[in-house]
Amino acid sequence: MDHQALEMDSGEKRLNELGYKQELRREMSLFKTLAITFSCMSVFTGTPLYGQSLRYAGPATLIWGWLVVTFFTWFVGIAMAEICSSFPTTGSLYFWAAHLAGPRWGPFASWCCAWLETIGLVSAIGAQAYSGSQALQMLILLATGTNKGGGYFASRSVFLCMYMGLTIAWAVLNTFALQVIAFLNIISIWWQVIGGLLMIIMLPLVAQPTQTASYVFTHFETSPEATGVSSIPYAVILSVLLSNYCLYGYDAAAHLTEETKGADRTGPIAILSSIGIISVFGWAYYLALTFSIRDLDYLYNEDNETAGALVPAQIIYDAFYGRFQNSTGAVIFLCIIWGSFFFCGLSVTTTAARAVYAVSRDKCLPLSPIWRKVHPRSKVPINAVWLCAAISMLLGLPILKLDVVFTAILSISTIGWVGSYAVPIFARLVMAEDNFKPGPFYLGRARRPVCLVSFLWICYTCSIFLLPTSYPLRWKTFNYAPIALSVALALIMLWWVSDARKWYKGPVRNIDVQNGNH
Repeated sequence: MDHQALEMDSGEKRLNELGYKQELRREMSLFKTLAITFSCMSVFTGTPLYGQSLRYAGPATLIWGWLVVTFFTWFVGIAMAEICSSFPTTGSLYFWAAHLAGPRWGPFASWCCAWLETIGLVSAIGAQAYSGSQALQMLILLATGTNKGGGYFASRSVFLCMYMGLTIAWAVLNTFALQVIAFLNIISIWWQVIGGLLMIIMLPLVAQPTQTASYVFTHFETSPEATGVSSIPYAVILSVLLSNYCLYGYDAAAHLTEETKGADRTGPIAILSSIGIISVFGWAYYLALTFSIRDLDYLYNEDNETAGALVPAQIIYDAFYGRFQNSTGAVIFLCIIWGSFFFCGLSVTTTAARAVYAVSRDKCLPLSPIWRKVHPRSKVPINAVWLCAAISMLLGLPILKLDVVFTAILSISTIGWVGSYAVPIFARLVMAEDNFKPGPFYLGRARRPVCLVSFLWICYTCSIFLLPTSYPLRWKTFNYAPIALSVALALIMLWWVSDARKWYKGPVRNIDVQNGNH
C-alpha cells in the first residue's frame, strides 16, 4: 500500500483527500491543458460581434475597452487560480463553492453554481455552432462569387442545417477517447497561433492604405440612427460587450484538473498564461481589423459583397480585392477563422460534457445515473456528450424565425458561465481564513481586495448582457436572454425549495464508500 501511495500524483493525492477516487485518466500535460484552455478562449471568438461593437461607439472605444476588460479579467483569473490550486477536482466550480461556503450554505451554493455552469457551458456550444455556421455561410458566398456576383447565400433553413451538422460533428468527435481530443487541441493551438499571426501581420500589409493611428485610437462616433442607442455611456457599455465575451473560458483548465498531471500547480499556470496569451493576441487581431477598414458605412450596406452579414468578412474582402482584384485571400482567411470556431466548439463540447458528468455524479440532474455512465474503454462520459449536443440543437431552432438568436444564446452562455465564477469567489471573500487550506499558489493578505474586485466585475458583466441591444424594441430584434434565464432559474429555485434541499447535500464523496471508513 505504501508503495502505491508513493507513486501517486500530487494532484491525485489531493483529490483523494477531498473524497473522490480517480475515474478519468490522468494523462494531460501542462501543454495539453493549456491547448484546450486556449482553444476554449479562441482568438477569433468575437468575430461575429465585431461589427455591432464597432458601430455602437466607434473604433477607439472598442480598442481601449479591450484593455480595461483585460485589466479586470486578471483579477478574476488570479482569484480563480488560487482556489484551483487548493482544490484540483473536476466539476470544480461548484465543488469549490460547496467547500468554501461551509456546511450550512454549501449545498445551496453548489446547487446554484452547478446549474449556472451547466446552462452556460451547454449554450456556449450553441454560440460556437452559430459563429461557425456564419463563417461557413460567408466562405461559400465569397467562394461562389460574392453577393454582387450571384454567389450562394445560405437561407435560414440551410443555416440551421449547418448549425446542426457542426454540433453533431463535435459530439461524434467527443465520443472517442480523450487522446483524440487532446491531439486535435494541439493542432488547434498551432492553428490559432499561426493563423492568428498570419491574420495580424498580413491583413494591415495587404490593406494599403490603412487607417491612421489617430483614427483607430481616438476616433469616437455613435450611430444612433442605426442602433437606436443615443446615450453615450450606454453605447460605450454595449461596445465593450465584445471584449467581455472574448475574455472568458479560462476555467477550462480547472475542469480538466482531474485529468492533468500535478494539477495543483499546472491548473493555476494554465489559467493565468491563457489569459495572458489571449489578451495580447485578441487585441492585436482587433487592431489589425480596425486598421484595415476601407469605408465604415459600406461595411453595413446590405448590398455589399458579404450582404452586410459579417463585418470582418467584408473588411478582409475589401483588403484583398483592393490589392489583388480577386477574393482568394479572403476565402483563405475565412477558412482560418472557421477552423478556429470548429476547434473552439470542440473544446467547449469537451468541457460541457465534463461538467454534466461531474454534476450528475453528484445526483444533481434528473435521470443522473444515465448521464454519469463512463464508457469502460475510452473513459469518456458519452451520454453526457450527446445530452449537451441535443440541448444546444434545440437552442438553435429559433434561427428559422428570429434575427437575434445569436445575441440571446451568447448572453445566456456568458451569464451562466461567468455567473458560476461568482459563487466560489464570493464564498472565498466571506469565509474565515482558518478554514482554507492553501495550495502552492496562495494570495495571503491580498485575497479580500482581489476577490471583491472580481466579484463586482462579474456582477457588472452579467448585468450588461441582459440589456436590450437595439432600439426600438421589436419582436425580431428583442434580446430574449433575460426571459429565458429567469424562467430557467425560477424553475431551478422552485425545485430547490420544494424538494432538492431535503436530499441534495453538495458534492458526493465516492471514496468513503470503498474504504469502509465512513
